[in-house]
Amino acid sequence: MSVNDRNKNTILTHAGSKPNEYHGAVNVPPHRMSTIVFNTYEEFEKVPNVPFSYGRAGTPSSAAFEEGIALIEGAYKSVATCSGLSAILTTLIAFAEHGDHLLMPDNVYGPSRKTCEAILRKFGVDVEYYPPMIGAGIEKLFRKNTRLLFIEAPGSLTFEVPDIGAFVSAAKKAGIKTAIDNSWGTPLFMKPLDLGIDVSVMAATKYIAGHSDVMLGVVSTTEEAWPAVKRAALMLGLCGGSEELYLATRGLRTLHVRLPHHQKSALEIASWLQQQPQVKRLLHPAFDSCPGHENWKKYFTGSTATFSVILHETRRDKIAAMLNGMNIFRLGFSWGGFESLLFPEQPNPIRTAEKWSEDGFSLRIHVGLEDVTDLQQDLARGLQRLVE
Repeated sequence: MSVNDRNKNTILTHAGSKPNEYHGAVNVPPHRMSTIVFNTYEEFEKVPNVPFSYGRAGTPSSAAFEEGIALIEGAYKSVATCSGLSAILTTLIAFAEHGDHLLMPDNVYGPSRKTCEAILRKFGVDVEYYPPMIGAGIEKLFRKNTRLLFIEAPGSLTFEVPDIGAFVSAAKKAGIKTAIDNSWGTPLFMKPLDLGIDVSVMAATKYIAGHSDVMLGVVSTTEEAWPAVKRAALMLGLCGGSEELYLATRGLRTLHVRLPHHQKSALEIASWLQQQPQVKRLLHPAFDSCPGHENWKKYFTGSTATFSVILHETRRDKIAAMLNGMNIFRLGFSWGGFESLLFPEQPNPIRTAEKWSEDGFSLRIHVGLEDVTDLQQDLARGLQRLVE
């Protein structure tokens, strides 16, 4: 049986493990490497066609992590970067340059939008934001100089799931590369490259590492897209640190155990929230109240623990009373870790391609690994504070 024929759980458990090379250690130890020396001039002349030549270009730690990610992504190769945002920037710069046109979803991760505005526009890239549910209509936005269609599924904060297949089909006909942020689904619940996408990006900070103590990104590609992505990462000087790579590789070992637990707890909490009078709307891809629910059923095999609700309440003081009194849920920007988080933000000021019509307060929820009853009680007390 080849490695690729194994069940994903087995792949995750052993990918990148090389005990024969490390005195029987089942995890590749952290390699704190910058300078790498050569024994002879003849060896030196082989650079870059050697396994390791300089820490920024790769180490045994990055090789182990990248091998594991590439295997579960079904990718040609993967490259680690220092954060999820740096993985996105690597992808954008790999395919878009001065004079090119780039398509980004209107519900894109906020820092991705800021990067486009502050960096790509500065260097002459024409960035256009498209309605996430445009489907096959995306082809009307293509131009002769469109180089990349970037997809986010589901979208940040509002969790729309676009028609990925329609996007890929239209882009392939036009000869346009496609990339997707797959941090939410991970390769366990969605395999972008199997759908024809060229580049899959993840914030390994989140579900991959899983313990809220790592900053790391990773980009996985087809063989055709690989040279451009690897070159961009090298030229930008973006690489993962030894400790982060070690911890993220360790996180891979339990991803298939953690995600189903996250999924089960989140579905239970979301079902309960949907019935609460203070909740105006549930935005969870696994529920039909979320735009793109049918697309989620078509392209995903599961759901993770991060979703949003729209509350009826609009007053800041009431929202503050709710959030300030939470006992288990904490306020935080991230998600994907073991702990439960709340993140309040209004999508309306961010959107430009189409107006966000909801007037209630938006609250992103990440359901951690705590007991569901405890989490539900914490939320129930918080919702009660909205009406006191």
